[in-house]
Amino acid sequence: VCCSGSLPVASQSSQSTMTGANPVTVAGTERSSEWSGDAIRRRFLDFYAARGHKILPSSSLVPDDPTVFLTIAGMLQFKPIFLGKEPRRVPCATTSQKCIRTNDIENVGRTSRHQTFFEMLGNFSFGDYFKKDAIKWAWELTTKEYGLPPERLWISVFEDDDEAFSIWLNEVGVPKERIKRMGEDDNFWTSGATGPCGPCSEMYYDFHPERGSLNADLNDDSRFIEFYNLVFMQYNKNDDGSLEPLKQKNIDTGMGLERMARILQNVPNNYETDLIFPIMEKAASMALVSYSKADNAMRTNLKVIGDHMRAVVYLISDGVIPSNIGRGYVVRRLIRRVVRTGRLIGMRGDGHENSEGAFLPSLAETVISLSSEIDPDVESRRKSILGELQREELRFVQTLGRGEKLLDELLDEALGSAGDIGDKPCLSGKDVFLLYDTYGFPIEITAEIASERGVTIDMKGFDIEMENQRKQSQAAHNVIKLSVGNETEIIKSIPDTEFLGYESLFATAVVKGILINGNPVENVSEGTDVEILLDRTPFYAESGGQVGDNGFLYVYGEEGGKQNAVIEIKDVQKSLGNIFVHKGTIKQGSVEVGKKIDAAVDGKLRQGAKAHHTATHLLQSALKSVIGSETSQAGSLVAFDRLRFDFSFHRPLTEKELLEIESLVNQWISDATHLETNVMALQDAKNAGATAMFGEKYGEQVRVVEVPGVSMELCGGTHVSNTAEIRGFKIISEQGIASGVRRIEAVAGDAFVEYVCSRDNYMRHLCSSLKVKAEDVNSRVETIVEELRTARNEASSLRSKIAVLKAASLASKAVLVEPHNDPS
Repeated sequence: VCCSGSLPVASQSSQSTMTGANPVTVAGTERSSEWSGDAIRRRFLDFYAARGHKILPSSSLVPDDPTVFLTIAGMLQFKPIFLGKEPRRVPCATTSQKCIRTNDIENVGRTSRHQTFFEMLGNFSFGDYFKKDAIKWAWELTTKEYGLPPERLWISVFEDDDEAFSIWLNEVGVPKERIKRMGEDDNFWTSGATGPCGPCSEMYYDFHPERGSLNADLNDDSRFIEFYNLVFMQYNKNDDGSLEPLKQKNIDTGMGLERMARILQNVPNNYETDLIFPIMEKAASMALVSYSKADNAMRTNLKVIGDHMRAVVYLISDGVIPSNIGRGYVVRRLIRRVVRTGRLIGMRGDGHENSEGAFLPSLAETVISLSSEIDPDVESRRKSILGELQREELRFVQTLGRGEKLLDELLDEALGSAGDIGDKPCLSGKDVFLLYDTYGFPIEITAEIASERGVTIDMKGFDIEMENQRKQSQAAHNVIKLSVGNETEIIKSIPDTEFLGYESLFATAVVKGILINGNPVENVSEGTDVEILLDRTPFYAESGGQVGDNGFLYVYGEEGGKQNAVIEIKDVQKSLGNIFVHKGTIKQGSVEVGKKIDAAVDGKLRQGAKAHHTATHLLQSALKSVIGSETSQAGSLVAFDRLRFDFSFHRPLTEKELLEIESLVNQWISDATHLETNVMALQDAKNAGATAMFGEKYGEQVRVVEVPGVSMELCGGTHVSNTAEIRGFKIISEQGIASGVRRIEAVAGDAFVEYVCSRDNYMRHLCSSLKVKAEDVNSRVETIVEELRTARNEASSLRSKIAVLKAASLASKAVLVEPHNDPS
């Protein structure tokens, strides 16, 4: 069916199946299930399906888009089509999309409409129908299908969009006074600095029409709620900001399901709809309170719990595991807000199976029971969702009690001190950092609790403490005390080191500085441990997980023939940004500032680092392929003889998964693919699909390392030129190192060959000792273990019999002794 043109409304039979259905009770009010959340969703999808739209499923909350953190709108899964990067699959579509937004998290529960998790109902045209049909169908759906009174509907249009204004006024019949022209900030949609864009038109519901039309403000939340947004993508924005008409015009709309449910169910806020209220009701029962009789503070807490529980259940279902990084931190933050809020109102575990005192699993059960029409996969993932929530809650509770007690004491001190001097009470940055660093309190939770007590927090001081910790950690690792003596001045006086190591393992340089135990000196002699600063170097300084190079520095005589000094370099670190510090020992002769030296990197060790670093890129791609694209890097170590890769995942990998990952990496190695390395603008790299580490800071220009068809990452490390140089890859171990974080250790290159050869030698020795072939070792060992078990059982039985016989023998020799009576 073509999308364009007018078609009849949904059939009378489909409407009658909902009218007069069994009543439901929400927030103490009984109403017809005709306007249940599920019914509203179904009517929207059916309405547009009857007009030729293909009903498509919701996409994951984890978007297949490196430029977007979480799915925040219904159009996201169609973004490549709107941007012209992919052909359309259908001319028009309709969806109910799960969405997450955390930018207004502090308003959740406090306003009538802010949520972290919500559903966006949408209808989309990919070059098919445009403004006229979009506007007419939106009005028809709203007034006839949902039955909203036309006199309560207001419209906004972009200030220059005369076409949309005319359609609403002359063809739909909305009175002129209820159509507001608004500016670019409110009613013009863009996908970025350039690209498809266009004006939009929004529909508002008026809760207080008695206030009249004069000076009505659509941004007045107490009177209006915007529930349907129609975006008319009709222009392309050029680099100079000019707009040119698109050949293919698109429609992108979004209707907030919870907002429409609030209107149709006639409740005062989104939370009291049947989409969220059952979760709040469950929480209230676990806290032994009644929502209808609760005060505003209690109701706000219950709303926070209801909203956040939906968010965490659907995020975990989509593979986002609580952690301290990336999307996992969003889940952890929301969970901790629920736990802290629940404990605040008296919630504890209610005996849910295996809950061990946690209350999140019971709340999650309610969320899951409401999920069938939103995402049927949630029910099938019930066990893993409940398990993750229970583990995370119990883990947080372990430190929460101690942290809360300390926070109360600190807040009391802040209030007391403020009272003495008359200032506004403030929690110091040092105290906030203590709670964050030692007790695991997210900064947001500390800020919330402090705000409830009327205390502010010193964020600037907190940032200083964080930076001090980073510097101290780096200084301790580098063993450079930049505040000692004149060292700060000598370091500052030296320009950034020119790195030549991508192209060469050898370079001639000038000694710009010498440090001994952190103190600058002019010269140094044999046997001394030193730190050498050069103007240029082929040595790679430790960064991005890759260890610093090893090698030698050579100082020659004036005539160029005789070596005056040899310095063995065992590590290279960075200081004050991009100054390379070469750490080593004077093995021969002496060296002084200003001398020319020859710097030579140990090529064999560098090759090992290159092989292992490139293997980490292949490993990350293999992990995403085998266990899911939602996993992300959480850290790494690239050494000369091994690699360590940390990644976000909620469970141990199976033997089958490990073998599949290993096989994939080795296949890519054997493909002998040439790597491509380019330096480009950061945004260009992201647009090209390059993987970046979450939380990592990058400059405007970045180095992109690509294994075509396999991997593309932002990386400043050293790599092989062809995957065949890696030779082979073997996983040594896989284990958990933190909540939601796993670690793989592996070997590649020469280390791989050495590992395989050593294991082969062990096997040969074992076969010789057992006198069997390699393929028979397992069965022979099992036989030996069984024989040993039998022998141990027999020995245990014999020891028992011997003990019985000894007891009998001793009993036969027993002598009866008369009791001694004490006459006193």
